[in-house]
Amino acid sequence: MSDTARETVPDDVTPAEPATPGSPVADPAADRLLARRRWPQRLRLARVHSIWRQPAVVVAVGILAVWVVLALLAPVLTADPIAQSPDLYRPPSAAHWFGTDELGRDVFARVVHGARLSLPLAVVIVGCSLAIGGLVGLLAGYLGRAADEILMRLTDLVFAFPQIILAMAVAAVFGPSTRNAVLALVVVSWPIYARVIRSAVLSIRSSDFLASSRLLGVGPWQALRRDVVPNSVGPAVVLATLELGNAVLMLAALSFLGLGPRPPAPEWGAMIAAGSRDLSIWWVSVFPGLAILTVVLAFNIVGDALRDRLDPRYARGLR
Repeated sequence: MSDTARETVPDDVTPAEPATPGSPVADPAADRLLARRRWPQRLRLARVHSIWRQPAVVVAVGILAVWVVLALLAPVLTADPIAQSPDLYRPPSAAHWFGTDELGRDVFARVVHGARLSLPLAVVIVGCSLAIGGLVGLLAGYLGRAADEILMRLTDLVFAFPQIILAMAVAAVFGPSTRNAVLALVVVSWPIYARVIRSAVLSIRSSDFLASSRLLGVGPWQALRRDVVPNSVGPAVVLATLELGNAVLMLAALSFLGLGPRPPAPEWGAMIAAGSRDLSIWWVSVFPGLAILTVVLAFNIVGDALRDRLDPRYARGLR
């Protein structure tokens, strides 16, 4: 949280009359001043242009942009990913850039079409997990006491199980499918968002500018909407960016174990599983593995850069 957001109201800004919690703001001018002081904190996400000075971030964003373009243009750029041919286990060549698999399917087409499946599903998993975990973290951190105790114990209960084991159990109970794989990963992913958002909310609750808002008569729910939620966006965005790569990995892991999208869907994890049966046909598993590696690494680089930009205290600690 920036130092500007922590500043208290100047001495010359005082309410016209005593205010009580939940009552209207006594001095509109003072409230506008507080709002202006909070706006830089709310708009930190719009001032991340400095990350473009880092070559690694530019390369990472370029890699993600290439994958997005390939995913969007996959039907135009490649052949049918499930079309079979008599050319079985052909190594990479001019006719088949990434070779063919055990059914004669073009591996390049399957890798590119796999991006159309893995990337949107990763966004859905992170979005649903952020919505659930963010709501739990906000309520636990802001309401405190009984709500905090109940919600955090529920979070600890989910944390008690290893992520991949719990995801496997949920997916196995409902059966292997794309929908059930997403459901399983949302179930195991939301607690980390709850923990991070709760920590940010607890820090904001003890800040000077929130105390000043209460003195000016701002109600608790109005303060939650105007102060707490906007100032919690930064940590949530950083975590969501980092977790996009983890979502791709976890989805590939479930598919590798046969608990993800059903064949013949071109999913990267399932392709690696098919190639792992015979390592002499290395191209069947290496190219989807490289796809996962580049996407996850790119998301991690962008997430680290956003963390450095949105958390000045962390950046100063590195120096």
